[in-house]
Parts: sequence; C-alpha cells; structure tokens
Amino acid sequence: MSIREPAPITTHPAGHVGGRLGLLPGIALYLASVLGTGLLVLPGLAAQTAGPASILSVGAVTLLAIPLAGAFAALAARHPDPGGVAGYARRTLGATAARAAGYWFMFGVAAGGCVVALLGARYVATVLGIDGRAVPVMALAFLAVPFIANLFGVRIAGWAQLALTGLLMAVVITVIAVAAPAVEQENFRPFLPHGWGGVGTAIVMYVWAFAGWEVGTHISGEFRRPRRTIPIATAVTLVLSGVGYLVLQIVTVGALGERAGEGDVVLLDLARAGDLPGAPMLIGAAAGIVALGVMNVYLAAFAKLGASLASAGDLPGWFAKGVENGEVPRRALLLTGVVVMLYFCAALLTGGELQPFILIHTASMVAIYVIGMISAVRLLPRGTAGHRFAMVAVVLTILLLPLAGIALVVPLLLAAAAVVVTLVRRSRSD
Repeated sequence: MSIREPAPITTHPAGHVGGRLGLLPGIALYLASVLGTGLLVLPGLAAQTAGPASILSVGAVTLLAIPLAGAFAALAARHPDPGGVAGYARRTLGATAARAAGYWFMFGVAAGGCVVALLGARYVATVLGIDGRAVPVMALAFLAVPFIANLFGVRIAGWAQLALTGLLMAVVITVIAVAAPAVEQENFRPFLPHGWGGVGTAIVMYVWAFAGWEVGTHISGEFRRPRRTIPIATAVTLVLSGVGYLVLQIVTVGALGERAGEGDVVLLDLARAGDLPGAPMLIGAAAGIVALGVMNVYLAAFAKLGASLASAGDLPGWFAKGVENGEVPRRALLLTGVVVMLYFCAALLTGGELQPFILIHTASMVAIYVIGMISAVRLLPRGTAGHRFAMVAVVLTILLLPLAGIALVVPLLLAAAAVVVTLVRRSRSD
C-alpha cells in the first residue's frame, strides 16, 4: 500500500544481478502483499452478495489479475520505481495523474483501515464471548496500538510480516480441510439468487484480495535476478492466491449455505461447521495478530505517503516533516489517523457494515490500476508480453470501475480535487 516519492526510472541491463532476494523469498513477499485480511471476511460477504455465483466472482478476478500481474511484473523487471504507480504516472501522464493516484491511495484506499480494525475486533470478541457492543471499543484499540507504536517509529520487521501471513494461510488451509466434508450440494442452488448485479459487486469486493501486484516495482532492485525471478514469483503467487480463494469460496458456500455472510467471522463459522476442536481460539488469535500487523504497516505506509505528497506540494507543506528516509512523519501520521477515524466513525454510524468501505477501498484501487496500466502501455516496449498484458488490463480495469456503483463517487471526487490543485497552481504561476 505504500507510495514513496518517485526516483528516476532505470532499466535493468540483460543479465543484471541485483540484490540478495532469490525466488523463494520473492514468492513469500508477493504472497504477503497479495494475501491478507481479505481471507477473514471476503468469502462470507461475497456469498451474501452473490450467493453460490460468488464462485464466479473469484474466477473473474483471478482472470483479471493475470494481465494486471503480468504487466506489473514486466514493469518491475524493466523499470523499477520506488514511487510505484504514482512514479509511472508522473512520467507518462503528468503531475495531475500522479497527484490523483496519491489522493486515491491516501483518502480512498485508506477506507480499508476501519475494515481491518473492525474485523480484528469482531473475531476476538466472538472467540472470547464478549458482547458485540464492546466491538467498537476493541476496534479503537486495534487502531490506537499501532498508531502509538508508529508515533515512536516502531516497525514490524519484514520477516515478521511474512510469518504473520504464513500463520494466517496455515489457519485457512486447516479450516478448509476440516470444513470440506460439511459441503452439501443443495447449498449451491439456486446458483444466481441475486442476479448478475450481485456477481459484479462481489467482483469489485474481491479486488481487495488481489491488490498488491505493484509491490515488485518498489523492491525490484532487491532481487538477485529480477528479470527471471519477478515473473516466476508473480506466476506462483497468482496460482496460489487464485486457487486458495476459489477453494475457500466453494467451501464457504457449500458448508454454510444461506448462513454464509450472516456475520463477519466466516472462518469461525467454517471451523464450527467442521467441528474442529480448539479452532475458535486459534483463529481468533491469528485474526487479531494479523489485523494488528496489517494496521502497523498500513499506518506507517500512509504516513510516509502523506509526507511525500506534502513535499511534492500536493498537500500542505506542514505535513512534509519526516519524509526523509529514517525519519518518522508524525504530522502526516496524524493526518492519516484523522482520515481513518472519519471512516471508522462513518462505519459505526451506518451500523458497522463493512461492505461499503471495502467497495470504496477497492474502487480507489481499481482507479489506481487504470492509471498504472495506461502508464505501462506507454512505458513497455511494443510487441512484448508485458505490453500486451497492459493493453488487456487497461480495458478490463476500466470495465471494472462501473461495477463499484456509488462507491465510485469517492475516487471521482478525489480526481476532481487533483485537477483543482493543478488549476490553482497554474493560476498562481501566471
């Protein structure tokens, strides 16, 4: 999720030998970037939105991820840029597009913060048998602890983040294994109870699960042989994540039936369906730890992003303090905290429903990917596989945008804000 001030684009020469990362650590990093808290909630919400046809939404997003991931892999191998999408946009589409991408991250994707906090709180509350009225207070703790840690510059090491993702995957695999025998064929009928509109909404929600492919552009220089390692790591991650989510969705629908999506703790529901002893405590602990870990990285990344935007003049300069490497951007962290808290309060006022905020998050991510893929078309050599992937991804991501429905208002307003900033700057320079 992080965005940093772009550095000059460089191209890896043939046979380039870069950093120390090999194939297995590369796959682990990609999995940590793509998989995450979506495993805790998306299967249930998608089943509630689209019924058994939610299985189609997983397949559709997996297919969409192929050209998207392929294009980002080509960009990472040929044009590493620590600025990611914003860096590519600045060089191919101009400052306004780069600013819009930054705003979409900072103020749109940030909607995911309240989702992660509420998810962690609900899993822990369910396991411990705590009254649901205490969930908002617990969710505040999920926000406050990593916020305070980041104020003092405390970070979770990269290896710890990988370990947390590995723990979550191990729990999910165990739950699938024990719940699979409870799958019943009649739970797949009727297959399309909410029409194709429900499938479309579920597709947009599942973008949450398949976001993160741009990670390679930030860390390409750390790979030993980026042109060989990055495409393989991307392909392996795509297969593992796609198959994992597809199997989890099938088991969720088949084992829970109409009960799928009634609550936000789908893994606990599956564990109970499979009568797995000790599962609730294990899943609750894993969910809580992963949510805290994600929030720690989330707040740190967005604070750096805010400081970077301020240093570029896209936010008030007061927030730029701490943008330098090794410094703590406390002012931008405060701004990030305010943005996340606004979404959190909105979630509480609307009854704690997570779907609207997941859609805001994913609509913003899709908008970012549209910009990223247009940039990829302009950067990657014509006739290459990466260029073809980018051309397909441009069309697919644009077609995906309307499926976000009313949530698309947020990225549209932020894009308008980026244009206004450009016009104000031009008027001042005249």
